[in-house]
Amino acid sequence: MKHKALITAAVCAALAFGGVMFAQAPVVNIGTKHGNLRAAQGFIVQAYQKIDAAQADNHDELGGHAGKAKEFLEKADAELRQAASYADAHGR
Repeated sequence: MKHKALITAAVCAALAFGGVMFAQAPVVNIGTKHGNLRAAQGFIVQAYQKIDAAQADNHDELGGHAGKAKEFLEKADAELRQAASYADAHGR
């Protein structure tokens, strides 16, 4: 029984780690039609890159906070893309 629990835990950890490894860094992909949203997305990309640099400078020893900040930036990026899509769908 312990063996099965250990295998299950290992698989879950591998899936969680894999999800982090394949997380996509934000890129500027909102068209010029939405200049303010595109600019905001550019700032998100810059912030993400600065966090990457801070993690490298500190050997990834930032208490997990830098990674959490990057997750928030990824969510903000997704929201901006949804805002642009919504505007496009509603003729804005």
